[in-house]
Amino acid sequence: MLLRGLSEACEALGLRGRRVLVASSGGVDSTVLFHGLQRLAGRLRLELVLGHVHHGLRGAEAEADLEAVCALGAKYGAPVEVDRVDPGALRSGGPSRARPTLQEAARALRYQALRSQAERAGAARIATAHNRDDQAETVLLRLLRGAGPDALGGIPERSPDGWIVRPLLGVGRQEIVAYAREAGLSWREDGSNASRAYARNRLRHDWLPGLGAAFNPRLLRAVADLAEAARRDTEWIEPHVESETERWATEERDGALWISPDPWASLPEGLARRVVRRLLQRSGAGRDLTRTHLLRTLRFLRGARPGSCLELPGGLRLSRERTGFRLGPAACLPRGSC
Repeated sequence: MLLRGLSEACEALGLRGRRVLVASSGGVDSTVLFHGLQRLAGRLRLELVLGHVHHGLRGAEAEADLEAVCALGAKYGAPVEVDRVDPGALRSGGPSRARPTLQEAARALRYQALRSQAERAGAARIATAHNRDDQAETVLLRLLRGAGPDALGGIPERSPDGWIVRPLLGVGRQEIVAYAREAGLSWREDGSNASRAYARNRLRHDWLPGLGAAFNPRLLRAVADLAEAARRDTEWIEPHVESETERWATEERDGALWISPDPWASLPEGLARRVVRRLLQRSGAGRDLTRTHLLRTLRFLRGARPGSCLELPGGLRLSRERTGFRLGPAACLPRGSC
């Protein structure tokens, strides 16, 4: 079953005939992904390269992970690309609110390193081992933290630039572990996965078992199906959002956005919110953007008087001028009557 689903995903993601870098941590998910792709390589004409990123966070355990990935590559005759990164360096300097968390820094550096590895190896795609359980956990965490509808789409099958693909996204963790045991595979266990210091681990170990037993044994599948449906809706809506954004906003020479005052009373509420979010993100509102900021901005666009302005996250200011609005860094825009 796993191999059939993996094969169908590879076809859908356009991997046939390509050289693929398989991101491997040494854990069960990435080990099964590599082994499954290895078994499909002849039929799908795949060339596989293993990629490993050493984050320098877990001492001897991390060194053992690296050794395991190198041994896996040697066993199957696959080249191995390795990079070492320092997430702590990415978090140094600047105000604390602007700094990424350690996990965010590690993730950013990991994907940057994987891209470099793929380019060095001549790989056309990078395959990661995110699975259906990862998908459901991601959606539930976002829901618990107050995410908007787009965030419920969870992890996409491919990144916006097409480099990252996730062919195991439709496969559950139990199925992955069963495959690994049946195939006699060995893998590394990351000790940090048991730590309750991380919200994902608390969700996985403390909350989900009880929810599944009390309400729905197929809870993770149901949430993953919701994510897939939300993602498809977003794919359909996004071109319309982009079209409306381009229609009503123009980038000026100083990098600020000029925004027309015309559409805000007539745009449907859902579309208006999406366009506002797109404008704020394009201007650099970043991680501090909340639903409150979004609604406050929309109210301002619908009713602000000339000469007024609105302060926003990321050092942004939205000002109401005689012919429209300007959105950009506060230092570059007039303060008006704020």
